[in-house]
Amino acid sequence: MMSSAVIEAPALTSIETLLEVRGLTKLYGPGCVNCLGLTGPESNNTVCPVCGSVVACADVSFSLRPGHTIGIVGESGSGKSTVLKSIYGDIEPTSGQAILRTAEDPERNLFALNPQARRRVRNFEIGMVYQTPRQGLNFGITAGGNVADRLLAANWRQVSRIRHRASGLLDRMEIPVGRMDDMPGDFSGGMQQRVQVAKALANGPVVLLLDEMTSGLDVSVQAGVLDLIQEIQHEANIALIVVSHDLGVVRLLCEKAIVMKNGRVVERGLTDQILEDPHHPYTQLLVSSVNR
Repeated sequence: MMSSAVIEAPALTSIETLLEVRGLTKLYGPGCVNCLGLTGPESNNTVCPVCGSVVACADVSFSLRPGHTIGIVGESGSGKSTVLKSIYGDIEPTSGQAILRTAEDPERNLFALNPQARRRVRNFEIGMVYQTPRQGLNFGITAGGNVADRLLAANWRQVSRIRHRASGLLDRMEIPVGRMDDMPGDFSGGMQQRVQVAKALANGPVVLLLDEMTSGLDVSVQAGVLDLIQEIQHEANIALIVVSHDLGVVRLLCEKAIVMKNGRVVERGLTDQILEDPHHPYTQLLVSSVNR
């Protein structure tokens, strides 16, 4: 069990590649030999014209080092959230691997874990912040109760320690401790997202997944949430995967980025290079639409 320190840096100094995703593919439908060849950016389509299956993503690969950040950019339906939810275990991929390397277990394929092992990864090693707070929070219990739920799942049992840990995390997320017993529905959208972050960080994950977490927030609120995420990452050496359609968010948070269209990766590299000198026509369109 972790100590009551608010944010702890995971011990990963000997790990070169923390997470390696290889050939991640997700199809909805029966699938056929034509699915991958007849869908994608070239056909501007994700639906197989032969069998009607939807190719949500195909052959997505990337790696992530401890304490580093990668952004996944693309329009709605590009497959970026499918990638994130596959890694977290909300979606079962059709094929591929996601190798998580930690000191305790250097070669785990997340896609091949049994349910018990998957729950352990979700409880201890990977945190998720969803686009919509209602996906990540239980609106029937208090803000502190949401964090406590995460701790209970990791076998925290002493009420005083749970409450101390929850109040410390909420305070670090700039949620007044006096409001930890308030219901999430009584908070603003920005505060709800901060509670989600506190919940995701409760057990000291090595990877934090952010799925369009600033979507729908006012610009001024977005800035505060993003600044806080940057502070927490540097403080705790957490690796981030940031899914966003907002190139400004990716530029701010991510050293590297991949661009997706119609379920495929069309460009990858250093974020500044991609945004300053995009090569793929779709990336050029994305960048030009921001610069207009």
